[in-house]
Amino acid sequence: MTTPKYSIIIPVYNRPDEIGELLESLTHQTFIDFEVLIVEDGSTINCKQQVASYRSKLSIEYYYKENSGQGFSRNYGFERAKGDWLIVFDSDCLIPPHYFQAVNEYLESHNLDAYGGPDKAANDFTLVQKAISYSMTSFFTTGGIRGGEKHVGTFHPRSFNMGIRKEVFEKTGGYILPKKGEDIEFSIRIIENGFKTGLIPEAFVYHKRRTNFLQFFKQLHFFGTARINVFRFYKSELKLLHFFPSAFLIGLVGSLITSFIYPAYGKWLLGAYGLYATVILVHSMIKTKNLFVGVLSVVAAFTQLVAYGMGLIKEGLIYLLRG
Repeated sequence: MTTPKYSIIIPVYNRPDEIGELLESLTHQTFIDFEVLIVEDGSTINCKQQVASYRSKLSIEYYYKENSGQGFSRNYGFERAKGDWLIVFDSDCLIPPHYFQAVNEYLESHNLDAYGGPDKAANDFTLVQKAISYSMTSFFTTGGIRGGEKHVGTFHPRSFNMGIRKEVFEKTGGYILPKKGEDIEFSIRIIENGFKTGLIPEAFVYHKRRTNFLQFFKQLHFFGTARINVFRFYKSELKLLHFFPSAFLIGLVGSLITSFIYPAYGKWLLGAYGLYATVILVHSMIKTKNLFVGVLSVVAAFTQLVAYGMGLIKEGLIYLLRG
């Protein structure tokens, strides 16, 4: 048996339907020199049956282990992978047919040790998913640097869509956090060890993320807490930009309170948030060419900023109180 060039590691926890969709997308790749390792992270609803249905279509292995978090589950897959490159996807991603062809061509002409790719919304995503995708990648919410072609400083791959040479894992030991910012910490350590990172613009995935705003709120609240978790290791990784959602939240609450106590002043403060919502609405409509996605993008943006801000404040207070 020949050794595959790429090993795809996918940790999964109680999401069998997502794995089925992801594996189906991998059967349509135009470049097929890869293996797939599914790492079931202590799920109570496993995806063994879904994996079994693809054994005739993909070179695939299934592993079940006790729950330890996605970071350590990726390490588990790294240790068992045969490929020269170790590729990580989140279970809620769909991989377009050209993905590995684009990655292989790019890596043949660029000297990288680790790469990341953008995320996009597929045409068949729901309106909510498209709005969430807009919010997570828009200049007006994240600065447009999450997976985009423009970024400040050295590129830090994220684990929903990234690849590393096997020697990167061997030298770094992989993830040292099970969750809560584990990919941010890992990317920093990859760079600190002298490895070269970069973005492959055409290596995008369709990232479904959450399918409703309550799930999205929980996810972004988690992201806010994760930033403080990374701060515990790298003080320089908590930048002014990361406080914007918290300032947004505090300002929104303050505006609402002021509008009840001093209506004349409150309406001007709330007007600023109304202007921001209008900018989101118009920009999303232009990008997505859909009025309903534009309206939902306003909800997604406010949900994203409030949830992240709450998570950052909550975890920050815990950090300060514990010293």
